[in-house]
Amino acid sequence: MPSTLTKAQIKDLNLQYVVRLTVKNADEYIEKSGRRSARVRGKLKGHLDIPYGNTSAQKLDIFPTKKKNAPVHVFIHGGYWRSRDISKSTYSHMAAPMVAAGATVVLIDYDLCPDVSITEIVKQTRRALVWVYRNISDHNGDPNRIYVSGHSAGGHLTAMMAATNWTKEGRLPKGLIKGTAPLSGLFDIEPHRHTVLQSDIRLTAREAKAMSPLYLPPVAKGPAIICLGGAESNLFHWQSFAYAAHLRTHRIAATVIATPDDNHFDITNRLGNTRDPLTRALIAQMGL
Repeated sequence: MPSTLTKAQIKDLNLQYVVRLTVKNADEYIEKSGRRSARVRGKLKGHLDIPYGNTSAQKLDIFPTKKKNAPVHVFIHGGYWRSRDISKSTYSHMAAPMVAAGATVVLIDYDLCPDVSITEIVKQTRRALVWVYRNISDHNGDPNRIYVSGHSAGGHLTAMMAATNWTKEGRLPKGLIKGTAPLSGLFDIEPHRHTVLQSDIRLTAREAKAMSPLYLPPVAKGPAIICLGGAESNLFHWQSFAYAAHLRTHRIAATVIATPDDNHFDITNRLGNTRDPLTRALIAQMGL
């Protein structure tokens, strides 16, 4: 992408990518998701705000299933690496159908831009996965069956985890992750150097390239479910299909699902519905 764009090109990038400009009731979606999740936390046994790092934001929630050695599903929230009104607690509702199906669920938080860089957020997410691998057996989870999903910026972080060689993070298996499901993900983050997000995320060209999973060799060899809302912008569709093609060139099975008529936030509503095809697909990916 050229370093200098016209005003019209910048306006188009904002309309394509900054979803709060086009989904006018975005705050309502987030508030409703938070209320649903609070009800789930009131009913579902969980261990909340467990620290995995040395800052107050580096915490995770665990919702264990009853049977030991269960598959583990780790969910990473979005919010364009900067939103203060979205957190792991916004999406507790997605734990209910997965726990019922026999999976232990982990949701993670992390520090946000501009307090930290996207590179640091990726490091923190890796730290959370390392913690999960080393400790999840205490919560009926099998560390050898870890699956990762995430929404929006969380989809970007999911793909970055799939591109991580875990042997460089310690005494860990290279293929620590057995499958992924980035939802409405961002796989080439270079365009955001030119959107209104730049004032917070402060991307350099070098960091954008290093932190774009579209240009990194995937390490996780398990299948990927790449999903987005059918009504999302053209460039969100391009991001998903380009990433799927990238995985396939590395002989990784990649399925793209565009959920009918969904906007950027509709898709996350599905995750708490046991009968929804997307939820069933994520559960089936774990062999349940």
